[in-house]
Amino acid sequence: MRVLITGATGLIGQAIVKRCHKEGVAVNYLTTKRSKLEQRENYKGFYWNVKTQDIDAKCFKGVDAIIHLAGAAIAKRWTRAYKKVIISSRVQSTQLLINALKGESHTIKQVVSASAIGIYPDSRINYYDEKFTEFDTTFLSEVTKTWERAVDNFSSLNIPVSKIRIGLVLSNKGGALPEIVKPMRYWMGASFGSGNHWQSWIHIKDLARMFLYILEHQLFGVYNGVAPNPVNNHELTRTVARVLGKPLILPNIPKSVMQFILGEMHVLLFLSQRVSSKKIEDKGFYFKYHHLRPALKHLLK
Repeated sequence: MRVLITGATGLIGQAIVKRCHKEGVAVNYLTTKRSKLEQRENYKGFYWNVKTQDIDAKCFKGVDAIIHLAGAAIAKRWTRAYKKVIISSRVQSTQLLINALKGESHTIKQVVSASAIGIYPDSRINYYDEKFTEFDTTFLSEVTKTWERAVDNFSSLNIPVSKIRIGLVLSNKGGALPEIVKPMRYWMGASFGSGNHWQSWIHIKDLARMFLYILEHQLFGVYNGVAPNPVNNHELTRTVARVLGKPLILPNIPKSVMQFILGEMHVLLFLSQRVSSKKIEDKGFYFKYHHLRPALKHLLK
């Protein structure tokens, strides 16, 4: 099996590449930097430029499926201009793949795209599964809805689509966890706001396994990329502190403080989304890290 991965050099992409190679799956990948092009039998790089809609069509040769992760980082200050970049990077990269495939004879049988639990409304009482459709009009929700609609256009090529709505990814190589850990090492850790908002997390190795599982079992539609046991922000912060052997002595950080520092992007720290993993579990997927403490002990050992 050979897959084409966009965003292969990012945090999630690197984990998926590693998992592919462990399972004997060869990887083609797209990159905007010619300096990152490699040509090995199981890892072949191809150039693309989303802005100019340029792509090396040889990237599709012998490919059975596409794993689509590419999109501008969300965790960067949301100016009006950058908001447009966040949306356009997802829509235009998807459209570039679709347009390129229209003129090609290909062997692609499935597309598995990243999405995000940001599509679900902020709530401390709801428990969201994939059937939920009463989305709101926040920026994050609009980004995700637009992204998923763009990915659905692969169906015009008769290519089935799968979408993984990813939660808080826990990794010791990047993302949120190192930023949570950093102040705690100096006894400066604290929860945000009341600390009662839900955070649906997933260990990065389980997420990489999930992408491959959905491909190997040809599962189509939407799946939540979260572990079975979400926690609130206070529990997340407290568990990290315990695993590190550090006390939590500071008061919670008020929402107004983070709004002043981060602007509109501060909502990333305060959104409450309790999300279900039951659908993927019912398909036979098993989480190696289904509880937070063992996941953190593995990552922070």
